[in-house]
Amino acid sequence: MEIIVLLKRVPATESIIMIDDDGKSIKTNNVKWVINPYDEFAAEEAIRIKEAHGGSVTVVSIGPEKTAATMRSALAMGADRGILVNDPEVDSRDGLSLARILCAAIKNIKFDLIIAGQRAVDDDNYLVGPAVAEFLNIPHVSMVIKEEISDGRIRCHRVVEGGTVVVDAPLPALFTTQRGLNEPRYVSLPGMMKAKKKPIDIKSLEDIGIDLSSIEKSSVTVTSMRLPLERENGKMIEGESAGTKAAELVKLLHEEAKVI
Repeated sequence: MEIIVLLKRVPATESIIMIDDDGKSIKTNNVKWVINPYDEFAAEEAIRIKEAHGGSVTVVSIGPEKTAATMRSALAMGADRGILVNDPEVDSRDGLSLARILCAAIKNIKFDLIIAGQRAVDDDNYLVGPAVAEFLNIPHVSMVIKEEISDGRIRCHRVVEGGTVVVDAPLPALFTTQRGLNEPRYVSLPGMMKAKKKPIDIKSLEDIGIDLSSIEKSSVTVTSMRLPLERENGKMIEGESAGTKAAELVKLLHEEAKVI
């Protein structure tokens, strides 16, 4: 079973995010970069499938050269190799452009299955995985919490509003992950040492046959960023009885909040 995992590096959730001077990007000087949590589920599931069925796991990512350090975490988990498309302008690409780049990077790789996170926690666009499947003309199943593979087919349990749906598809196919699919393993020290010796092939856009001019203009561009407005402190209503407090609350909602 030859498996490809699509991986993105994102700021760790505990990082303090500040807007850069250009007003359209974030300051990255003190940001800790990690594997996108949903992609971590993808890497874990790929390794489990490899352990059950044999084969290999290749992680593929786009980003500046420093992205290789994040990819090493997936290799330490048990992935076999990595491919990094060195694109310093990755933050200015929209989801469709990223999907086209990923397709170009993997078009000459034999694969039975592609696994991706349902979304990246930095931009939340839910687009890259399904778009890759569409461009490769293979089946796609989203929001998967359980999968079973046998006889050249995959059966996925996917989350829908109010329940789950079981979907069956032929391989090769792509599915995206949802919480509950697995619990990613902790990276061990021996795993980290082995990861240093595993290959990460760094390719330029030209190496994978991408004409830079064809993806320079994304369909979606970031025009500005701003932090959420600070919320005012709550107001405590004093009173001798519940009725008095209720009357004061109604008065404030009418005169100050103007919602009634």
